[in-house]
Amino acid sequence: MLTTQLLDDARAIADRIVALRRAIHAEPELGLHTPLTRDKVRAELADLDLEWREGASTTGAVAVLKGAKPGPSVLLRGDMDALPMEELTGLDFASAIPGRMHACGHDTHTAMLAGAARLLAARRSDLAGEVRFMFQPGEEGFHGARFMLEDGLLGGQGDWPLPEAAFALHIFPNMPHGTLACRDGALLAAADMLEIVVTGRGGHASMPHDARDPVPAAAEIVTALQAMITRRFAATEATVVTITQMEAGSAHNVIPDSARLKGTIRTLSRERRAAIREAIDKLAAGIASAHECTAEVTITEGFPVTVNDPRAVTLGETVAQDLGGAPAFHRLAEPIMGAEDFSYVLEKVPGAMFFLGVAEAGADWQHCSGIHSSKMMVDESVLPKGAAFLAGCAVRFLEKGWG
Repeated sequence: MLTTQLLDDARAIADRIVALRRAIHAEPELGLHTPLTRDKVRAELADLDLEWREGASTTGAVAVLKGAKPGPSVLLRGDMDALPMEELTGLDFASAIPGRMHACGHDTHTAMLAGAARLLAARRSDLAGEVRFMFQPGEEGFHGARFMLEDGLLGGQGDWPLPEAAFALHIFPNMPHGTLACRDGALLAAADMLEIVVTGRGGHASMPHDARDPVPAAAEIVTALQAMITRRFAATEATVVTITQMEAGSAHNVIPDSARLKGTIRTLSRERRAAIREAIDKLAAGIASAHECTAEVTITEGFPVTVNDPRAVTLGETVAQDLGGAPAFHRLAEPIMGAEDFSYVLEKVPGAMFFLGVAEAGADWQHCSGIHSSKMMVDESVLPKGAAFLAGCAVRFLEKGWG
């Protein structure tokens, strides 16, 4: 079975995959420009017959592997950027740069994608079609995938069409060792940033009747937002509004002129995303007015909903079952309210993102440090399976399409 052979071959290059992951992990980069990471990838794949494309907006790069025979095209994606946080893992290859850490697994995503490129390059003579390996910076809130699309790096400009399928893999420390998971439809939420500025009239704290205090109005808005979610929107489609910051005042005896709220909105459809914006505008304005204050609502759009094509999920499930393991594949019952900018790719190309459990074998995975934790750990023995899975998705699509 080809998929089994891919896994054997991935295990044979496990040292290369792990070495690249550790090199990237030790030197994390932020945002849209990750030149050191890109160069590590290019050096690792320099011996392969790949055509490289780079754009002007980011240091993102796409390596193209052309099969020996004509056929469809498929895209595989790995992200490269890290997070602005301190690492507390104590690993020998921990971040050497203060205030930066690969706490979301992008180092592993990039290393597994490079491994998949090596596996597929070795099978070039058997491939009918084209594989595009998308090495993407700026996933952590910087919209890197959108910039790469706009630069034409993924296709869709001139005589280079967009790929016909796209697949991505994201590690998950809070999932059993080696398990692959996914679901049809909405996998991850849209994430928007919310800011509400309540403006009143400041004054002396001993004479609040002479002022128009924005603080109680802001506090009332915080609690009213939670009631709005439960009473205005059906619980069958999850919606999250979380206020995480409240800023007001400069002294204990001064009523401030304004109070500022910041938080996040998570939704699972375009319709709910639009409805929640309108509802927040009305709620904030109404409560502020009742306190003789005003409210200005600013919603900054983040990533859209990550929507998986059911055909791609079924294809990935087949590949996962062929790779084996217990359990080999798990269909998620509910979406996860995190967000991913692979969603931009999936808006234009049918495909899917999958999760790979990287908890240590036999560990209490439910209590492992999760993504975005300063103590997040990865069982590197799982990485060859991730590389084989990505390569297997590409091979199966090139051979059978969505059939």
